[in-house]
Amino acid sequence: MRDSVFNEPVLWSGRPKVVATPLLYVVGAVVCGVTSAISTASAIVVSKALGASPTQLLAFAAWMASLAVAFSYLPRWWRSELEYLLTDRHIVVQRGKLRRSIERRSISYARIHWHPKHPGVGDLELVRAVPTGALRRRLSIVLCGVVAPDRVWAILRGVVPSAPAGDGHRLLSQRLDEGERVLWSAHPADGWHKWLPNGLRGVGSVLLGVLLGGFAVVTAVHAVRSIRIVTAAGMDPESVSFVALVASLSLTIVLLVAAGAAMLYVSVVRPARLAARTRYLITDRRVLIQRGDEELHLDRSRIVDVI
Repeated sequence: MRDSVFNEPVLWSGRPKVVATPLLYVVGAVVCGVTSAISTASAIVVSKALGASPTQLLAFAAWMASLAVAFSYLPRWWRSELEYLLTDRHIVVQRGKLRRSIERRSISYARIHWHPKHPGVGDLELVRAVPTGALRRRLSIVLCGVVAPDRVWAILRGVVPSAPAGDGHRLLSQRLDEGERVLWSAHPADGWHKWLPNGLRGVGSVLLGVLLGGFAVVTAVHAVRSIRIVTAAGMDPESVSFVALVASLSLTIVLLVAAGAAMLYVSVVRPARLAARTRYLITDRRVLIQRGDEELHLDRSRIVDVI
């Protein structure tokens, strides 16, 4: 079998075994869905209590609902038809007539993201890095949902996959190439410092999370005050307008609290938990890092920059 474009022999081919929606799109779908519900409830309040036209609010709610559906299903629809080809010179990802390719010799390193719910399945991210100069950049190509991504990476590197390859629950030291030896191994030092945000981005995320939490508290105070005012003005607590108002305010507060908590989790809690599951390995051939369900594989001959 030969590739139709490069006219090169195909050494391996595959398709996604598991088609899942990426976490970022799931979060986007949830935010858009909640925003649509808030806008719909607000439209009910505007229509029933104020007698005004809710057209704009309903149009916005429909738009947010459409985005929620798109974020939920479009990524899975797109990934379901992907095909992967490995030739003697290129790695190709194609869907119909659309193709992306990268030369095997230009790949700097690989990341493997194991699927937490499907043993032996993961995403293989191949990265071409140009670390210096005016063209400094990173180009990547991802093989989503493939079976035994570490085996595919071994084939791409031109080595025979080891027998334990394909089991992401095993330690990296148990899935080395045939004849590969560990020269050094370590893990991050344990201590209170791991709970501190890392870098300006981490500090900014913590501040943003605290700010969102503060907005949630202020919104809750104003919401309680508003509910008391409309109740004193004669709005029936059992009416559709009152229920819609409470639902709109409650969902807004929940969205702010969830966003703030998510920022704090991503910037503080998650890195601290992953630090306990991080291992560093240097072998006679590669530099390997295992961090939870994620792995980094770098051939020592590909190291071009050290800071």
